[in-house]
Amino acid sequence: MSVIRQEDLIASIADALQYISYYHPVDFIQAMNKAYEREQNQAAKDAIAQILINSRMCAMGHRPICQDTGIVTVFVKVGMDVRWDSKMSVDDMINEGVRRAYLNPDNVLRASILADPAGKRTNTKDNTPAVIHYSIVPGNTVEIDVAAKGGGSENKSKMVMLNPSDSIVDWVLKTVPTMGAGWCPPGMLGIGIGGTAEKAALLAKEVLMEPVDIYELMERGPSNRIEELRLELFEKVNQLGIGAQGLGGMSTVLDVKIKDYPTHAASLPVAMIPNCAATRHAHFVLDGSGPALQTPPSIGQWPDITWEAGNARRVNLDGITKADIAQWKTGETLLLSGKMLTGRDAAHKKMIEMLAAGEKLPVDLTNRFIYYVGPVDPVRDEVVGPAGPTTATRMDKFTRTMLEKTGLIGMIGKSERGPTAIEAIKDNKAVYLMAVGGAAYLVSKAIVGAKVLAFPEMGMEAIYEFEVNDMPVTVAVDVNGESVHNTGPRIWEQKIRTEHLKVI
Repeated sequence: MSVIRQEDLIASIADALQYISYYHPVDFIQAMNKAYEREQNQAAKDAIAQILINSRMCAMGHRPICQDTGIVTVFVKVGMDVRWDSKMSVDDMINEGVRRAYLNPDNVLRASILADPAGKRTNTKDNTPAVIHYSIVPGNTVEIDVAAKGGGSENKSKMVMLNPSDSIVDWVLKTVPTMGAGWCPPGMLGIGIGGTAEKAALLAKEVLMEPVDIYELMERGPSNRIEELRLELFEKVNQLGIGAQGLGGMSTVLDVKIKDYPTHAASLPVAMIPNCAATRHAHFVLDGSGPALQTPPSIGQWPDITWEAGNARRVNLDGITKADIAQWKTGETLLLSGKMLTGRDAAHKKMIEMLAAGEKLPVDLTNRFIYYVGPVDPVRDEVVGPAGPTTATRMDKFTRTMLEKTGLIGMIGKSERGPTAIEAIKDNKAVYLMAVGGAAYLVSKAIVGAKVLAFPEMGMEAIYEFEVNDMPVTVAVDVNGESVHNTGPRIWEQKIRTEHLKVI
């Protein structure tokens, strides 16, 4: 019998969450580096380079890999011979660990959890509560997997009830392109098969905690149907040509993880959950001897990669006009300097409501660019914390009104825009630029000034004014409505197929 003390569990949870905010798992870094070495599309290769450089910077600077520091998910296996030395419930201990981690003054993490999700959506301020799953197992230890899942990947989760005779492979290949690039590929796919609807989803989430080992599987060969399915899907999903950040390319997934469970004879439930390029999870075991603290990897585990903008066009946002942006072409790299505004869903909703009521907006958006971001609070001498882009499609429904009623001429976000936004961009001769998701700390280093201009009560959702210097972006939608996220994957899927390019 072992006795698990209250403080040991709290401290272990807090340590794990701090650790995974700035350390990628080493197996993930190695797989990402393989994708970098194999990538033939220069735009996708540049995006992967930024992700790897960002990862190394975060490991050295102990700041978050992504501005979205996630919703905490915990899997707990409690040994039947364990006793607890605690006045708190296990749920309360875990949530206290989350609270400590997210409020750590040396590395404050962004509070993203909202209570009353269908009503007031009030921020809990400390990222509690976690989502916790328990298993009671033989033994005298407590085994814990902890992850922080960002909205960009979590929101792309898919679930289906197939007929028993349906093809899982066909469903996955049909579904992955509908996920867009907001989940920041290249990443991992977790697939749960069987049980009931909720069991399949739980399996998909749980299997993402396993190591990246697809290349080891290739070397030894599959030993069962699940492993055969992993290899088949790994190759066929990469042959879709979606590529890093949806720009088109050789690597869309770094691994496909699958877990199954017996199911009803009439059923074939399947769930698919992606992990993004900011994959964050850790494992530890408590045996009564004290807290379980994570061991940092050597910085030598990261590849020594540099990124140069090459022939990038330098752009001064101060005084920019529609005539200037009309010269930009999709796929072109820009280095932005000058002042831009920020704003996400809540700020857009508020501005649209004000416009509808005939009220004057608190900021002038004429000939301005708006960056879709909810930054992490700064620490020490930072101007702003990690400030990577938000999934831009969330702003699609506001785009036409913003372009036609405010004088806005450009937007910066993550991944693709949907057809309604593209149509509005084309009609108004505006542009949409894409920053790399999964490179939040790297992006933040280009921000040299930051101040809140409006809606301070909204916290990270407030409208900031950022002053930037050489912030790297890609022209994703030009003034003619051409989208690199539409053309890139189509081109690379064809290239992979017709030129028989090796994607694994």
